[in-house]
Amino acid sequence: MHLRVWMLCVCTLTVVPALSAQVRLTLADAVSEALAGNPQVAIAAARVAVAQGLRHQAGLGPNPRLILQSENTRFYGSPPFSYPRDADSYAFLAQTIETGGKRQRRVELATGNVRRSELEQQLQRQQIASRVSLAYWVAAGTARSRDLLKQEVASFERVVQFHRDRVREGAAPEVDLLRIEVERDRLTASARTAAQDAERARIALFREMGKTEFPLLDLVDQPEAVGPVAALTIAEVLEKRPEMRISRAAIEQARANLRLQQANAKTDPDAQLGYKRTFGFNTLYAAIQIPLPVRNRNQGQIEAAVAEIRVAESSLAATEALVRSDLESAMKDYESRQKLLTETLRPMQERADEVFRIADAAYREGGSDILRLLDAERTKIETQLAYTRNLIELQQSAVAVATAQGNLP
Repeated sequence: MHLRVWMLCVCTLTVVPALSAQVRLTLADAVSEALAGNPQVAIAAARVAVAQGLRHQAGLGPNPRLILQSENTRFYGSPPFSYPRDADSYAFLAQTIETGGKRQRRVELATGNVRRSELEQQLQRQQIASRVSLAYWVAAGTARSRDLLKQEVASFERVVQFHRDRVREGAAPEVDLLRIEVERDRLTASARTAAQDAERARIALFREMGKTEFPLLDLVDQPEAVGPVAALTIAEVLEKRPEMRISRAAIEQARANLRLQQANAKTDPDAQLGYKRTFGFNTLYAAIQIPLPVRNRNQGQIEAAVAEIRVAESSLAATEALVRSDLESAMKDYESRQKLLTETLRPMQERADEVFRIADAAYREGGSDILRLLDAERTKIETQLAYTRNLIELQQSAVAVATAQGNLP
């Protein structure tokens, strides 16, 4: 009695910490944690901050220049040189006057860059959410297959024990027991492989979440809970998808660059005003410098900016074609997998379970041979695994549809 109590305490002390070490994780929590702590999100946010700093710089005007100048200084000759009387001294300010609205054009271009960086950040978040969602369902599917095979191994062990008893009693040949044990070993090997796949999927999920620690997981969301996908028109999808918004922002940015380059073709005069002392007299100094646009009128930059607009417009058309194909493919795949699951795999699984129950009962009553039982058992397991695999693929198809529609956070 004392030994049993001691063993129960030992089991409690070993099992409870293992259970408490498990992390309960829903799909929403996994996505939220990934978006909150993933380094790639921080990189995208830093790029937005860079673009905002460049926009601030673009709005700053040119600085004035202080010029101190002295002329006609000599150290010998006749009559003797007197610096206050004979030298010409200048002290004046020079200021570049921007024309053509250059500052406004620079700000417009920098604002477009900020907008594009923000949209790229949003795209990055959606891509992370998509990858985490796919990894979550892979982990859930491999965990379900692992648990299923583990349960089947435990259940099959009872069948092996049943045949051991029958062989011991002389009611069954020993070769039947050998066949059962071979099938048990095959099932055990499959269960171990499934456990390894589940471990890899668990680590891959944490990697997509940007984590550096990999505790045990209790995945809360069940694969059977497949929600309906949103019914959006192609016009709504083209408006929501970040890729389309980035392509439109690229066109606006290219047009803003063209306006800036056209403004840069206009000359910026330099105005100068200050003090001059010559022959002992204090005088006023004023000047203006105007560059002559004889050769360089910024033609090359303007031509390049026009070409960039054509590139951006072509990129928008290519992105639209890609978005349309992504949406069509994702919707067709989701509908096909949903139909396969409900019309084929679910009834097939129910029939396979029923066949196994009948074969098992018939074998125990002596009305069937061992091969029929093993074949029914193998069919049942393969059908259950196929159902689980296609259930996970249906969840992944739903994620693909949400990604194609731009509905992920």
